[in-house]
Amino acid sequence: MSTKAEFRSRQLKRLQTAAKETQMAGENLLAALVKTPLWQQADSIGVTVSGPFEVPTAPIIAAAHAANKAVFLPRVMPKRQMVFLPDPGFDQLVTSRFGIPEPPYHADQVEPAPDLLIVPGIGFSLADNFRIGFGGGYYDRFLADYPGHTVTLVPPVMAFNQPDWPVESFDMPIETLILANGNIIVQKSY
Repeated sequence: MSTKAEFRSRQLKRLQTAAKETQMAGENLLAALVKTPLWQQADSIGVTVSGPFEVPTAPIIAAAHAANKAVFLPRVMPKRQMVFLPDPGFDQLVTSRFGIPEPPYHADQVEPAPDLLIVPGIGFSLADNFRIGFGGGYYDRFLADYPGHTVTLVPPVMAFNQPDWPVESFDMPIETLILANGNIIVQKSY
């Protein structure tokens, strides 16, 4: 088994090569997401603004707004912390030091726990719902105390039968994985 850094390096290359397929899978993943009780029962959604080789989140954000759900976007904070703030609209986002669009910080607007959190990553284990992200640990830290539901949209290039990376004690599994073929894998009941 490779280290997380080695896995990330290989996987990021695979993701760049499969970017078009991932973008195309986004439509099926969104269609499956909006049919779930998790989505239907959530009044608020936490979701990131996607990068070029991730599942596109603009349609997810639009669907949430159309369904009158409050949409919250992550913002990185000092000490590898992360908070969720209301989506101010794409033209009001600022670019983080990681190059990710995020909302401006207003302490009085922090949402500690959106009902449903759509968690990004670069690889997901179908055996146990563990994920590997970009390496900052922001989501694992946030998820450690998060009381809501978590879901991930998994295109084929991000699906692994078993983790091909070391799973560590601080890594947090995702409650529900939605696969591009429409299958849903639930790690814990909701």
